[in-house]
Amino acid sequence: MKQFLKHLTALLLPAVLCISLLSGCARDDDGMALAVCVGSAPESLDPIYAEEAGEQTVLAHLYENLMRVTADSTGKTSVIGGMAKSVDQEEETRDGTLTVTYTFRLRSARWSDGQPVTASNFVYAWQRLADPARGSQYADLLSVVSGFQEARDTGDMSLLQVTAKNDNTLVVVLNGHYDWFLEEVCTSPATMPLRQDVVQKLKTASGEKSWWEGDPTQLVTNGPYIIAAQEEGRLLRLEANSRYYAAQPGPQSITFHFAGSAEEAWLLYESKTVDAVWPLPDQHLTELLADPEETALPELATYAALFNCASEFFADPLLREAMSLAIDRSALAQAAGPSALPAEGVVPPGVPENEEGDFRTLSAPLLDNDPESYEERCQKARLLLEEAGYDSGADLGELEFLYLQDDTNTLAAQVLCQQWRDALGVQVAPKGLSERGLMSALRSGEYSLAGLKLTASANDAECFLMSWTSEDRNNLIYYESSAYNTLMKIIAAAADGTARMGCLHDAEALLLMNHAIAPLYTRGTTWELRETITGAFRDPRGWFSFANVVNRPV
Repeated sequence: MKQFLKHLTALLLPAVLCISLLSGCARDDDGMALAVCVGSAPESLDPIYAEEAGEQTVLAHLYENLMRVTADSTGKTSVIGGMAKSVDQEEETRDGTLTVTYTFRLRSARWSDGQPVTASNFVYAWQRLADPARGSQYADLLSVVSGFQEARDTGDMSLLQVTAKNDNTLVVVLNGHYDWFLEEVCTSPATMPLRQDVVQKLKTASGEKSWWEGDPTQLVTNGPYIIAAQEEGRLLRLEANSRYYAAQPGPQSITFHFAGSAEEAWLLYESKTVDAVWPLPDQHLTELLADPEETALPELATYAALFNCASEFFADPLLREAMSLAIDRSALAQAAGPSALPAEGVVPPGVPENEEGDFRTLSAPLLDNDPESYEERCQKARLLLEEAGYDSGADLGELEFLYLQDDTNTLAAQVLCQQWRDALGVQVAPKGLSERGLMSALRSGEYSLAGLKLTASANDAECFLMSWTSEDRNNLIYYESSAYNTLMKIIAAAADGTARMGCLHDAEALLLMNHAIAPLYTRGTTWELRETITGAFRDPRGWFSFANVVNRPV
């Protein structure tokens, strides 16, 4: 399997992995029939709630956004107009406040029931996403849109500066320069258009079920495929949308098989039931990565220890620094699985910076992960503990480390808490919680220490750093720094891409210098494909595209 990771310049989608599919799809008189397994059965096909890679992959084939990602035969990817046939950008500064207005002119396109796709379909979908009553974890994708916070504070979604000038013209006003808006926000499954009348009709028909799951074959879509059939919990079959505006060289049908585990998915691949499979079982991943020529693709996430800066103990930066220094990230990475690596910063590998490399590789490591210097770091940590006024770690009493319970997180949490006990004598008990329980504790501030996978809704360094400003609702560590706030405002207004990236590196260094977050490890992933077809890619944000798969020339 060959993997190609390329970074594109501004206004192109950063690095989408294009991999040659390794198989022969079935072909009959009706065209190619592709079968894949990229996750478990969907819990939601509502664009604002779909969180798993498999769900988002299905949505990426059913709907088309303002912009879309395309890949050529060499693996080079770019962002081109999707529903938008053109886009204009204008800037204005008034009373010291910068706004950037994007005007999208929509192409003549139709929904699968023949109705025209209009700008109001995007207004409805984006207002629905931003509405705090909906509780979508992707709402912050629109935090760069003017009026976002006012709309959320008042519940009046008309304050969100997303408007339909007419049926074919959508106007979006941003509150600053955001280089990633077109590439990330306008290609995300969460911001796909929806028809309000269709959602209401399906709500009525589905009864107690979610609107999309009553009968998913009744979904009205504007992308290259429609749902043709399902076997609940087992598979979903998509067929080409005859009303899609563009030519479709790819499969006439795509069947998504669902598996409850990586091992079950691998059996589907080995039996040749499917042509593409993700994720791989740990055993197979370990064997694959034993080959020095094989590398895992970076997952856009950093697992980190969070210190509650407003809590009794961790308001003291000396104590936070001591706890951070006592972490052996190399040992944690070994506990976290075959693809895990010690974290070198808050921003994970794979986040693009420019054509020279990604954000992480173009920055010196911000964390010392050398096992040979670990004892020296522990000695410094003990001195800091004394400086903070504690004769030993036992003076802190017993603390809890909250984390999302699963097998990998449990082992890593146990290793981390043992490191704190061995190095500092601090008694920390790991406590696994459900996702709802963990987020409830974090949002209420009722915790001292917690482990959390830091993710971003867009593949840009700014999106991993903007949550830690004082007023951001996702500042779960209650971090307060006027210098950090100012720096992030400068970044939001920066028109010079090089200067912006320099400031982002400074912001990450400042955040870690204050030890409000202790990054622990990052992980990678990979997928297996057959070798006689080509044209698929995996977006760094996690989902796959199979719409342009064709047989590889013999």
